Amino acid sequence: MTSAMKKIQPEAFSEKSSDSQASVSGAKSSSFYIGMRVLPPAEREAMYAIYNFCRQVDDIADDLEGSQEERKQALDAWRHDINALYAGEPCGQAAFLKEPVARFHLRQEDFIAVIDGMAMDLKGPIVFPDEATLDLYCDRVASAVGRLSVYVFGMDPNIGESLAYHLGRALQLTNILRDIDEDAEIGRCYLPREPLEKAGIPLDIEKALADPRLDKVCRDLAWQAEGHYAASDHIIHNRPKGYLIAPRLMAAAYSALLRKMLAQGWKNPRKKVKHNKLALLWTLLRLKVTS
Repeated sequence: MTSAMKKIQPEAFSEKSSDSQASVSGAKSSSFYIGMRVLPPAEREAMYAIYNFCRQVDDIADDLEGSQEERKQALDAWRHDINALYAGEPCGQAAFLKEPVARFHLRQEDFIAVIDGMAMDLKGPIVFPDEATLDLYCDRVASAVGRLSVYVFGMDPNIGESLAYHLGRALQLTNILRDIDEDAEIGRCYLPREPLEKAGIPLDIEKALADPRLDKVCRDLAWQAEGHYAASDHIIHNRPKGYLIAPRLMAAAYSALLRKMLAQGWKNPRKKVKHNKLALLWTLLRLKVTS
């Protein structure tokens, strides 16, 4: 299960492609790709389409060269086209989503939630959100993508949405903790306000990231992510119906990143952790054998 991301990082499995299909070409440059290629063709193409949508709206939010108004208009255009798709009207750039929406009964509100999550980045940028705002952001940019995905995976909706809730938040918090320095370079910091204030850390990005007390704040957030990984693992280990290799691989890959970060800590200077490609390949093989 991927996220519209703060982002599922591309270096995990980089594969260049000359494929001209928009729904495939974006996915092939991401770690997402190896998790999806094990799916049957219809499900795989649907996930590529969802991924392509997510990357396009994410790129709008991250386009620092475009003005805020230009990016807002671009997201509004996507919102219009998604609504048109579900109304049976000409849907412009969303046309490639027609088949997966019809085949897998993907929900309009989940696509709109992803767009709304990207819009949150335009209003700020997001800097030290309160915990409720951070959770809403995680729901929109990660768990909403999970909700779309579990329908493609063929899961029972109630079980699938619970998995999307927990795994989406786990993945998103992992990425936030991993990317705090990169986000700071573009004026963003997704660390929640309340624990920073409780620790006495100033709500200034440069000062906060240099403060030695930041390590404990980040560890507490990492333990929240671990709780979500544990909940998602419990769901998966009960073997509900559906194609579960993809979410199992994402959970395994990103929980491993989180463990590396916990071992290393967040004291300045920080070294960014990376995926171990051989370990991920081994994990995929192991999951295919045991599934």
